[in-house]
Amino acid sequence: MKTLQRSILTGLLFTTTCLAASAQLPVDSIAAILNKEVQLKRTPGIIVGTIDATGKREIISAGSYSDKKEIQPDGNTIFEIGSITKVFTSLLLADMVQKKQVNLDDPISKYLPASVNVPVIKGKPITLQHLATHSVGWPRMPDNYDPQNLDNPFSDYTVEQLYDYVSRSNFDYAPGTWFSYSNAGYGLLGNILTLIAGKPLETLVKERICTPLGMTNTTYVLTPEQKTKLAGGHTEYGAPAPSWDLPAIAGTGGLRSNMNDMLTFAAANLGLVKTDLYPAMQLAHVPHISKGKDGQVTLGWTLVKADNGDEFLWKDGTTAGYRAMMLLNRTKKTGVVILSNSLNEINDIAYHVLYPAIPVKTYRYTWAMHDLILETAKRKGADAAIEEYKTMKATRSPGLVYDVSQLNYVANDLRQAKKMKDAIKIFELNTQEYPNSSPAWESLGDIYKRNGKKKEAIEAYEKAVAADAKNDHAKWILEKLKAETK
Repeated sequence: MKTLQRSILTGLLFTTTCLAASAQLPVDSIAAILNKEVQLKRTPGIIVGTIDATGKREIISAGSYSDKKEIQPDGNTIFEIGSITKVFTSLLLADMVQKKQVNLDDPISKYLPASVNVPVIKGKPITLQHLATHSVGWPRMPDNYDPQNLDNPFSDYTVEQLYDYVSRSNFDYAPGTWFSYSNAGYGLLGNILTLIAGKPLETLVKERICTPLGMTNTTYVLTPEQKTKLAGGHTEYGAPAPSWDLPAIAGTGGLRSNMNDMLTFAAANLGLVKTDLYPAMQLAHVPHISKGKDGQVTLGWTLVKADNGDEFLWKDGTTAGYRAMMLLNRTKKTGVVILSNSLNEINDIAYHVLYPAIPVKTYRYTWAMHDLILETAKRKGADAAIEEYKTMKATRSPGLVYDVSQLNYVANDLRQAKKMKDAIKIFELNTQEYPNSSPAWESLGDIYKRNGKKKEAIEAYEKAVAADAKNDHAKWILEKLKAETK
């Protein structure tokens, strides 16, 4: 995993005060926005779907979903939807509650193997509801991942590792105290549901959600035909990004889908599609814990109330090269879905579509420095690139952004190009430029570790922990490295 890459599955939160009454944006205006954003390099390809109170759908797209030829995305183009997967996982839970198979307040220890030592904090056990509302107390990611493939970081993460993380976890406050977004929690929830049902998560989602709703292209594992329709993912600066596989924690972000299916799911959650799942969907929409000014957490969703009384549900998702957003106005029975094959933010476009008074953020391509340094490193080597970087920084070349992620991406691109010596030099430069950055030291430690430099790796990870005592992943890797050297 790219240590400095934006964390998966984060969203741009909006406050209730900015949601004033306004009409939904017309199709022509949406098309103009999408074409402009593609030209500005926000994304190579993007598709927007809207639905009104009558159930009428509109699909508008721009750009291309293929790097090989210009092919505009349509309703059948498949994207990774990241954390929108969570509302499918929570719907499975709600459906099991409706069917009297489980209770929300069931302790998770009831369903996990006896070998898993589930913590009880301040006399309160962790429950299914805590997992589904991000109120356990766990951080965003588990600490114990050390992938073979950095570009598909959780493809080899196992259920046994997840159980180990749960057994070692500890915190100072009782579960249910406050919101703390956790992919580990949702990964565990998906695992528990498979144990309860005795079926793989893929089977559960298809049998209980996709088949009843007629969603034929929402899946964890793509068929050969579906792979031909998968949009190619891209980094923030437009380079191809690999797809992610999350077998052990699939319930947190492993689904792929297309616009046709996503609009069906949106319509069902708005009550515009007749389905036996609607009572479970309504249960999943009930708020359980506050996020302060950012709304309330339901089972998987965030619920926000606008000044005019309208209620909104939203969920977004992010993987290495994709963004997805679903925003529903429960009061007016309208909604918007956006799918993009870029890591760049799209949530502002969704808000603007439903409420044009909320402006689209002006996108500015900020990766010119990265592009210049990377090109020089590939042509002339890292030493020349470093000299060029220092000259540009000293002369304050206009239009260039200097931050820790620019150099980190250059180094990772060199690593992917198998230019390891050059990659290491740029990672080292990053720690020299940003000596107080824990992620910079962690990235350097990781590349040292993968190139057999364990002593140097330990030193780098020690500095990562010194820079941020809460960097649990760096702590875990450091302990592992020290144990291996004994």
